Amino acid sequence: MNEMIYEAVGGRQAFIDLAHAWHIRCLADPILSHPFSHGYHPDHTERLAAYWAEALGGPSDYTDSMGTESNVLRMHAGNGEHREMDERAQTCFVQALDDAGIPDDPRLRATLRAYFWWAIGRMAAHPESADAVPGGLEMAYWSWDGPA
Repeated sequence: MNEMIYEAVGGRQAFIDLAHAWHIRCLADPILSHPFSHGYHPDHTERLAAYWAEALGGPSDYTDSMGTESNVLRMHAGNGEHREMDERAQTCFVQALDDAGIPDDPRLRATLRAYFWWAIGRMAAHPESADAVPGGLEMAYWSWDGPA
């Protein structure tokens, strides 16, 4: 398949719709809403959409103007182990694919599910401290075949 995942999803607006749908589901979940209870960036949805889009073959909007991979990992580090939360986030992501009208192509859906689970693992890789996250990390890209 020559089409980038970004294009198969539907481009920028599709990622905004997906991030918005996922965020709504997270806020409605009694466990997933906890990390957001302390506040979050006012442009969280747009930033998340830009991050996912870039990681999946879209424009470099996130790393050009919003943050770095190291920043993202630090933001999610130091929160201890949270396997149940990660599993619930994955469930909400799969449901958000439908909410956002992401094409119901089996290969695309499987690729997105695999990416999200992999990304959750990266976000949870430093449960003890944000200080453990190295600086200068490159954006973690994902292809149809997995990590790129």
